Amino acid sequence: MSPSRLFILRPVATSLLMLAILLVGGVAYRFLPISALPEVDYPTIQVQTFYPGASPEVMTSAVTSPLEVQFGQMPSLNQMFSTSSAGASVITLQFSLDISLDIAEQEVQAAINAAGNLLPADLPAPPIYAKVNPADAPILTLALTSKTLPLTQVEDLGDTRLAQKISQQPGVGLVSISGGQRPAIRIQVNPRALATYGLNIDDLRTTLGNANVNTPKGNFDGPAQSSTINANDQISNPSDYLNLVIAYRNGAPVRLQDVAAVVSGAENIKLRAWPPHSVRRARGPR
Repeated sequence: MSPSRLFILRPVATSLLMLAILLVGGVAYRFLPISALPEVDYPTIQVQTFYPGASPEVMTSAVTSPLEVQFGQMPSLNQMFSTSSAGASVITLQFSLDISLDIAEQEVQAAINAAGNLLPADLPAPPIYAKVNPADAPILTLALTSKTLPLTQVEDLGDTRLAQKISQQPGVGLVSISGGQRPAIRIQVNPRALATYGLNIDDLRTTLGNANVNTPKGNFDGPAQSSTINANDQISNPSDYLNLVIAYRNGAPVRLQDVAAVVSGAENIKLRAWPPHSVRRARGPR
């Protein structure tokens, strides 16, 4: 027997049943709860730009403002917030609900490309962006400690190995690292020694920049074989910086070790993190 046969044979009962369902639905609609603050996930993208050594004023005028001009021209942009600090610029872009996050990401990338000529030429890396939700809290926080390795190596291992593996796991949206110290090579200049040789900080900066440029070297072409010259000009060992020639004075080379000291340290020496148990011990007994 077909399930619809009963409704066909009883048209009046079927109409009354549908009318009863309609009335019950109308009455139940008035009892539905209404949330004053509904959970709405706006398409949000955060753009970060790092410029080590720049003050907050320089970051605002040289990095944040040019990017804001380009981002403000996007028609689907709803709100924009920016924060400029020492060496870092963070711009949060919130788009309207009628646009998908993938399309918003393409617009952000196009705006960054358009602002490339307005940004400082010596930026260590172009602006990076990521999909974020400002209302979301971190799901999992991991602390890395070591009794034998310095904090710079712990930061490097967490950034190059652990963070990449975690970001590849299904369901992971964003992995951020904070509280660590990125490894860096610090040049401690002696201003008096520079003045003795008639040099300035710009001469030293130009030499260091040219010494770390990894450019094509060319190739050797033969009648039957062609070989590409592969050499990396980037210097990673602090001792290799000491013999860099900055200039020539009286026919003799002036090397970096004559005017500065080279040490291996952290990119930001004012940044550090302690495990929670260390903080409790620091408070003393109660």
